[in-house]
Parts: sequence; C-alpha cells; structure tokens
Amino acid sequence: MPIGTFLSLRRVVVISCTALLLGACQDSMVPKDIRPVSSKLTNQMERGGMKETSPIFIRIYKEESQFEVWKQRSNGQYALLKTYEICKWSGVLGPKIKEGDRQAPEGFYTVTPGQMNPKSSYYLSFNIGFPNKYDRAHGRTGSNLMVHGACSSAGCYSMTDEAAGEIFALARDAFKGGQRSFQIQAFPFRMTPENFAKHRGDPNMEFWKELQVGYDLFNLTKVPPTVDVCDGHYVFKDETGGATVKGPGKCPIFTGPEPVAAALMAKIASDDQKTAAAAAELDADAARLAAQKQKVAEEQAAEAAKEAERAARPTVVDRLFGRKKKEPAATPVPEPQAAAETTASVKSPAPAPAPAAKPKSDAVVAANQPAKPSAPKTPPKPVAAAPAAPAEPTVGTVVDRAFNWPDDPDVVEGAAAILPPTLGTASD
Repeated sequence: MPIGTFLSLRRVVVISCTALLLGACQDSMVPKDIRPVSSKLTNQMERGGMKETSPIFIRIYKEESQFEVWKQRSNGQYALLKTYEICKWSGVLGPKIKEGDRQAPEGFYTVTPGQMNPKSSYYLSFNIGFPNKYDRAHGRTGSNLMVHGACSSAGCYSMTDEAAGEIFALARDAFKGGQRSFQIQAFPFRMTPENFAKHRGDPNMEFWKELQVGYDLFNLTKVPPTVDVCDGHYVFKDETGGATVKGPGKCPIFTGPEPVAAALMAKIASDDQKTAAAAAELDADAARLAAQKQKVAEEQAAEAAKEAERAARPTVVDRLFGRKKKEPAATPVPEPQAAAETTASVKSPAPAPAPAAKPKSDAVVAANQPAKPSAPKTPPKPVAAAPAAPAEPTVGTVVDRAFNWPDDPDVVEGAAAILPPTLGTASD
C-alpha cells in the first residue's frame, strides 16, 4: 500500500473517532429533559407509520413488571412501540388506598404537560395523577405518585434512568405535536382468563373486573377509551354511538357503537367461560397435588412403622443366646398396707419372761434328770423386699443354655461341687 494512501486512511479514522467522541460529549452536556430520542427508536417509528410527535398511550402491568408505550399511527389506531422493564414498584397487587401505604396505584389516569417534572430528584419524572375521580369517590388518599428514574420506589413506578429519560422524551415530543394529555392504564396483571383464574378469590376481584372492561375495549378498537365514573364505578364512552352494555351499577359500563358493544359483550362472556374452565383445572391440579402429598405421607408412616417393628425384633445373636430386647423397667410403687407389714416384720419379738427361782433340792434333782427338749423357737418372718431386676447372665449360664449340659449333681453352675466327707471304717 502506498504511503500516501495509508496516511489518508489513518486521517479518516482519527477524524471519525474524534467526531464520535465530540458527539458523545455534546450529548452528555445537553440537559437530560431536552435530549432527543435515539435514532434507533426514531427508525422504528418510521417503520411503524408513526411520527415523533404523534400521540402516545401507556399501559402498566404490575405482576409482569412491564411498562408499554404505544404510539398513534397514521390511521388513528395505536401500535406498541416499546416495552420497558419496570425496575421497581412497591406494594402488592391491588389499588392504592391511603397516603403512606406505599402502594402503587391501579386504574385509569391522565397526564398533562403540567405534570411533567424535568427537575426531579429521581432523574426525570411525571405525576400519574392519583387520586383520580374514581379514587376520590372511594375515599382514597395519596399524593406525588410518579413514574421516575433512579430505580427506587415508595408507591411509584420506578424505571432505570435510561428508560425514564426515553419515556420522558416520548411524552415531551407528543405534547409538542399537540397531544393535550395521554392516558395511563395501570393493571395488576395482563387481564387474561388464566390470570383471573390464578387470582380467583382475591378481594380486589370486583375492582379488577371493572378494569377489564377498559382493557378489552382498547384491545378491540386499538384506541384508548374515554373513561368516566358513575355511581362509584368506571364507565367507558364512545360518542360515535349510542349502544350500551349494562354493568353492576345504575350506569352502563359502555356506551358506543353497536358493533363495539356487541364485541365487548361477547368478549366478556367468552372470558368468563374460559376463566371458569381455567379455575376448575387449577382446582383439579391442586386436588391431585394434595392427594399425592397424602399418599407420600402415608407411605412414609407405613415405612416408619415397619422400621420400628424391625428394630423391636431380636437379632440372630439374641436368639442364639436366648436374650430378649431390653425394655425399660417400671419403678415399683409399694402399697401402703404392704409397707406397714414390712415395717412390722422388722421389729424383733419381745423377750419371754424369766422363769421363777426353784428350791435348791429341786435344782439338784433336775440336774440328775435328763434335760427335756426345749420347744422350738418360731423363726422371724422374712422382710419383704422389692423384686430385684434380673441379673445379666454370666458366661457359665449362657454356655449352659446354649449347649444344654446334662444334669449332674456334682456340677453346679459349671463348676465341680466339693462334697462333704463321710464317716466310715477305714480298711487296712
């Protein structure tokens, strides 16, 4: 390669790298609230028939921790632009009830330009708009519920700084394009029959069913519905039609075109059937799991009983030497009467009175006569004692039982007995 060509290529590389570095530095120097969206996202808008300044719409799913940004296309319907991961949300599934409960809201909320906060302590943020008309109708309290950065939540929906900056820019550009407000739909989960079956029995079920109507309407029309509150319930309206769908309150849950009303009623009926079927399947699975656990417990109990029975049996050595399994001996408790008898038997008998003195002559005569045998004395009663525990067999007795020695009067407990000497005439 000629030297001139090499130097030219080197110059191009250096200039390109310098331009990239300067661009990065300039971008970091731009205030975060006015930074443009990435070129990648802009290209995605163009491919989807969207403009940078076209209206937006937001959906939030707590359980899935997902944050969706939808954008209006040229045909007036909305399409999903991007799904962000929620960094943190606080509380549990269910609506926010009162100030300080650290619960992220659920429901339908509206954000205007005045709710945008470019000077947020949490990077960038905007106020959700809690409490709304529905919340106030139910006495719910709270303030400063935000979507913000810094990945820290105390009742808010917190994003990473990068995600918060991009969402802020999308909202800012939509307001520049003439959108006066955008709607946020915050749900506990994706409102599918399977999820409703999964959370059956939750005390918030009636409230979630009201949210489901707005969820279904957007899925049917791909246009955010107009939301209102009547008699303490969410209601949805479309001024282009007069058909209605009845709800739990005195007001219809939907008023709008006949095709949309019919599709909504069919969707509600179909979802109810699917939810019931999914709930029955979950109940059956739970019953099978409980039966399986019960079977395992019974098998373990039976095995434990067999093990205890095996442990109680004498071993081969025990059977060979005639030993039995030791059992803990119970401590004998003497009865009161027996104790009294035992005490009485210990006492020595009273001495007999001495005979009276006889005359001397009688004593001499008595001395010349053979003595009369005295009456035998009554032996003292044996002292009752508690039965002693059986002694361990000695080596001799064990061997005797094992080998069945023949009876021999000269053998006692395995040793030769010493016979006493007999009297007789010795022969010379």
